[in-house]
Amino acid sequence: MGSIAEPRSVLITGASSGIGEALALAYAATGASVALSGRDPGRLEATRAACAALGATARARLIDVADASAMAAWLAHEEALSPPDLVVANAGISGGTAGGGEPAEQARRIMSVNVDGVFNTVLPAIGHMMGRRPGPDGWRGQIAIMSSLAGFRGFPGAPAYCASKAAVRVWGEALRGEYHRHGIAISVICPGYVRSRMTERNRFPMPFLMDAPRAAQIIRRGLARNRSRIAFPWPMVMLVGLLAALPAAATDRMLRRLPKKDQARLTTEAQRHRED
Repeated sequence: MGSIAEPRSVLITGASSGIGEALALAYAATGASVALSGRDPGRLEATRAACAALGATARARLIDVADASAMAAWLAHEEALSPPDLVVANAGISGGTAGGGEPAEQARRIMSVNVDGVFNTVLPAIGHMMGRRPGPDGWRGQIAIMSSLAGFRGFPGAPAYCASKAAVRVWGEALRGEYHRHGIAISVICPGYVRSRMTERNRFPMPFLMDAPRAAQIIRRGLARNRSRIAFPWPMVMLVGLLAALPAAATDRMLRRLPKKDQARLTTEAQRHRED
């Protein structure tokens, strides 16, 4: 089993901004139905309406991916309504140490959304896909897990964020090997800096900053080719790969001098604005 046909039904978490929104619009433009989730009602409805304007059947659900029971119910609802050929576990939040260290509340919330939220999306999706008959090409479905190039090396400016993205990257790569024989394709996405509500708050230069629609094109192409890891842009991939390969003692001093991300203000409204 190699490449995968264009999905007819797609489910995307964190679809109210950034890469999630761009992917929703890209798949809607192909005629696929889209099921979208997010935390901000206004932005989520705007994405849904934009997808519908492209001629797609589009549904939206206001939901916190960290709520396991709510996520399980939503995925079961979508499975009964229009089984998704592709599930994109995209929702995530960020936060750094610019205020002086990383607050415990911030670290726990980041892990809850970025790790538990991925589990709460992927595990029910796998369960539903395992219950399907394989298609003519042998596939039951496809899952994409949003990691980051920040998941290849711990950066002092964003400890919990780096850790969360490393966790889901390794988990997704392991799942790919396990579920390939069951006809479920699993890919891990590792972007660099992409223009979004998450990155617009960064007060430091972001090398090779990319617009979200361009990132969505790269991701769609990689998923169609069933790539195990979709990492971009390549100069950042090379740089992060080098940092990860070098001994920690050789890079610690340099990394300590890098600019830091702002701490997240974990009010309800701030969570919505930080979440992709």
